[in-house]
Amino acid sequence: MAPDAAITNFGPTLEAIRSKLPEKLQNPQIGIICGSGLSGLVDTLREVEIIQYEDIPGFGKSTVLGHKSALAFGLLGSGDGLPVVAMLGRFHPYEGHGLSTVVFPVRVMARLGVKDVIITNAAGSLNPDIPVGTIVVINDHIALPNLTGMNPLLGPQTSPDHPRFLPLSDAYSVPLRRLIFMAANKLQLPQSALAEGTYAWVSGPTYETPAEGRFLRRVGADVVGMSTIPEVLAAREEGLNVAVMSLVTNFVVIPEKARSIRAEVDAEIAGREIEKPPVQVVSHEEVLEIGKQKAEVMKQLVQQVADLKLAQL
Repeated sequence: MAPDAAITNFGPTLEAIRSKLPEKLQNPQIGIICGSGLSGLVDTLREVEIIQYEDIPGFGKSTVLGHKSALAFGLLGSGDGLPVVAMLGRFHPYEGHGLSTVVFPVRVMARLGVKDVIITNAAGSLNPDIPVGTIVVINDHIALPNLTGMNPLLGPQTSPDHPRFLPLSDAYSVPLRRLIFMAANKLQLPQSALAEGTYAWVSGPTYETPAEGRFLRRVGADVVGMSTIPEVLAAREEGLNVAVMSLVTNFVVIPEKARSIRAEVDAEIAGREIEKPPVQVVSHEEVLEIGKQKAEVMKQLVQQVADLKLAQL
């Protein structure tokens, strides 16, 4: 995919956003990106101001079921709270958005004053030891689109201050990951509630074939999804600290062995009965349902992380 033109004029966007906010919300410290079915995180905010994407120059429109199209500004955490901004719905290349549009909100967050970004997503599990309902704190990623020419940092840079060759060995902030596990401990979540692992980014919008699932598992991925990595790259290029939490909403369909239609036909001709495995498929409705069930835990974790950040100030 050829890179689309980088958006470098942020002035009208920042002016439009700040004109709609009280002073205390104009410089958020934490940015939150909400994945499928997880927009309920906005319920944790106080003194909320909602700005529709259609009212923000440079923003696209989210078209995926389970994603809204608005920025939510508010205070998060106990006491006076921290000013934060949350994306209620993200953009994906498979919707037809150019990569610069996909990452534009992250770049805007950086220019509003955000230092830490918490990204959530719904993902499929490739690892039999990571069941549905687990929240996986991402410590690394495999991004096949990045390796094959679909990288959001291709083309002209949005700032001469950015590194041309961005290192990603430190993409996922150790201090933020520590805060997530400390938050889980404070909430007395069971050990099984959280895991650590590697996220595989695929372009979508198709779910993986069994062969693709086996491939991703064998190269070291624990979960797979169709988002997040473009935002991670842009955030790191902007100098932001990044944490990613993937909610496992389904197992990727990876049968132990491929179904042999030839064996079934041979058995039928020979008059023998043969067990036919059921056909397994994944649906977006299933993804949204698990997201709805686990949304409260995700909200509590993010809120507790904000409290721990406040304690550090």
